[in-house]
Amino acid sequence: MAQTGSVAPDTGDEEGRYHRPDDSLPGRMAFWFGIGFSVLHIWFNTIGTLSELWTSVIHFAGFGFMCALLYPAWHARTPLGRKAVLAVDVMLGVAALSLFAYLYVNELAFYRRMQTTGFAWQDWLFTGLAVLLGIEFTRRTTGWIIPVLIILSFTYITFWGRYVGGMLTFGGLRTDTMLFRVFYTDDGMFGTVARISSSFVFMFILFGAFLMRSGAGAFIIDFAQVLARRMIGGPGIVAIIGSGLMGTISGSAVANTVSTGSVTIPMMKRAGMPARTAAATEAASSTGGQIMPPIMGAGAFVMASFTQVPYLTIAAVSVLPAVLYFLSVGFYVRITAKRLNLAPMDAPEKTLWQVLKDNGLAFFLPIGVLVGLMIWGYTPTYAAGVAIIAVVVSSWVTKNPMGPWAVLEALALGARNMVMTAVLLVAIGVVIAAVTISGIGNTFSLMIGTWSGGSVLIAVVLIALASLVLGMGLPVTAAYIVIATLSAPALADLITRVELISVIASGEVPQAVGAMLMLGAPEHAALIGQPMPRELATDILAAAPPEFMRMIIEQTLSRDVIIAALLAAHLVIFWLSQDSSVTPPVCLTAFAAAAIAGSRPMATGFTAWKMAKGLYIVPLLFIYTPILHGTLWEKLQVTLFTAAALYCFAAALEGHMEAAISTIQRVLLAVLCVILIWPVTATWHWAALAVFLALLAWNVLQDRRQRQPAPA
Repeated sequence: MAQTGSVAPDTGDEEGRYHRPDDSLPGRMAFWFGIGFSVLHIWFNTIGTLSELWTSVIHFAGFGFMCALLYPAWHARTPLGRKAVLAVDVMLGVAALSLFAYLYVNELAFYRRMQTTGFAWQDWLFTGLAVLLGIEFTRRTTGWIIPVLIILSFTYITFWGRYVGGMLTFGGLRTDTMLFRVFYTDDGMFGTVARISSSFVFMFILFGAFLMRSGAGAFIIDFAQVLARRMIGGPGIVAIIGSGLMGTISGSAVANTVSTGSVTIPMMKRAGMPARTAAATEAASSTGGQIMPPIMGAGAFVMASFTQVPYLTIAAVSVLPAVLYFLSVGFYVRITAKRLNLAPMDAPEKTLWQVLKDNGLAFFLPIGVLVGLMIWGYTPTYAAGVAIIAVVVSSWVTKNPMGPWAVLEALALGARNMVMTAVLLVAIGVVIAAVTISGIGNTFSLMIGTWSGGSVLIAVVLIALASLVLGMGLPVTAAYIVIATLSAPALADLITRVELISVIASGEVPQAVGAMLMLGAPEHAALIGQPMPRELATDILAAAPPEFMRMIIEQTLSRDVIIAALLAAHLVIFWLSQDSSVTPPVCLTAFAAAAIAGSRPMATGFTAWKMAKGLYIVPLLFIYTPILHGTLWEKLQVTLFTAAALYCFAAALEGHMEAAISTIQRVLLAVLCVILIWPVTATWHWAALAVFLALLAWNVLQDRRQRQPAPA
């Protein structure tokens, strides 16, 4: 414990960035400030009556102050250097708090000045200070990518955009106009995304902090061990189950890896799994925590705001895709265990009933309360608030009841866990404002439409490449926001056109729509309204007058189909935004797992990328199958076929099922994988499934024969 008034040496967090320890003076200040700030946010989201602008500015100011305390401006190694850094950080923290003082004193006067004299000196100072603090705080917590993106976005609008040729040319705005848009409008720093951060995101992160403080982490590991005790590759299955459950409460792939991986990775290594594979299993499983309902990290709340689709709907349609992802990792773990001839793990000391009796109620009851309240129509913030109370109450029936001090620790932990997310989501508002003002989002959408040639698959590949490049070292939420802002409209439009082509090919177009289509393709006028090949329907739609396209879509497709297309586009981008966590050369989650396992980071990254193949296969289902909007039977069929395809893919890649397979069998499995996920008739899918099951049964029989002892 550092002495009062001293500064303990800086330490590194799980992503390799320096932060001050909890027992330092700044750490203790952040602890008590975080308690009060968490309580203030609870008041915001329950009975508070402050305006949304004030709430957003206070949200950024407070977490900016905590960021300055916890993340030093630079890493100093001498006592004098640490004191100098602390002085700078305190000044920047106070500067962050001054933003609310400026708003409190100047808000009404500012609007009057904008109608008469324009910006005064204090307006220049504090609106510019907000942008500079956003750049600095994101640099400390996420690295240089976001700050550079903010600087490029701001200067593009105010300076260099006018010198760019082609579609990216922008005439420019005055600096004061841009600062006004950044500070005071819904598209800026303190607009829509900041309100999501201060309400939904914070309340759920606080809920996760209470769960963790109540002992949920230990329960998750015990629960996963009991469930996987007799499975082949059991320690890997523990990592998958544990990381999936932990993902519902942490919202961070790296945090998942560090918390559950410290237990599961050594467990997998003791069972005989290579260090690289053990680390990759944990990294791939922890990455899946971001797509695991009911919480799904901060990105799901941002998606609900972008699409106007209720958050509960997004979580509900994400259940089966998340199951498929974890199955894909589980198949790889089992195949690896069979290939290495690993024995099942030793039975745990506790039974399932003992684990559930000790801590099960404290974990499942709060989550049940959370989901139940949202199903009954309560807002997510209200549901999270009640669920927090449920955590405290349910802990009283366990061996670790939460008392007053534990509640204070959970409040402080929630605030600390929110620091990086808060400053990131607020600062990214500069990028959103630039995209909105310049119309570059529409330009980017046109570019994707042009480069893809109208092909949805090519568009998805382009977006995947963009997400990989922009997501290198970038938090998932930030990568999703940037990519969705630029490319979601284009992808949604292409998906909508796929649905439109199907309707035109069926001949069921309304009469008014048929008339508009005839204007573009008069030579096919007699065929419009009749069943036709999809190729011809595609040509007719491509020839339709662009100015009529919106009316054609709205009069042909139902609102549910249009919303489903928009949701599918955002889910595709959200899933693809996860790939940078496990894709070399920058894969922080895999590197964190490699540090625990003692394996080579880059080799671990490539293995994790191979295991996380579901991130690239499952998003195609959102476009080409009814897994989002079909009937329950249709969704279950898609899930069944895709699960078989994912097993085929893993087996073909590893050359092993329950027993080793030949080269011809690997090729056959690869073909079956393509058929099972390709948008063909159900007859082909069922036939491919039958062949796969027959091949699997034969392979299981081979495995049993090989394991039979030889006759004496």
